[in-house]
Amino acid sequence: MSAEPTDEAGEPTDQTVVETAADAAEGVVLARFANSDVKDLDITVTFDDGILDVDVYLNTTGDAEADADAVATEAVEAAEAAVDELFE
Repeated sequence: MSAEPTDEAGEPTDQTVVETAADAAEGVVLARFANSDVKDLDITVTFDDGILDVDVYLNTTGDAEADADAVATEAVEAAEAAVDELFE
């Protein structure tokens, strides 16, 4: 059973924030690259004391290598935007 999405005050739980950010970041990467182009993908998300930290490591093959850094940056931005939406 998963944790409740909000706490007693109606704010998103830390777990909800982390899962939302990770899902958004992963979604951007998988929308841009075929699975066969992704050699390694590591998404690390922490949310402590109201501070969101998102790190995306992306290693791709072939022609996809040139776009990996830009897509990793887009993934971080998407994660931040998704979390912002939770708190609106």
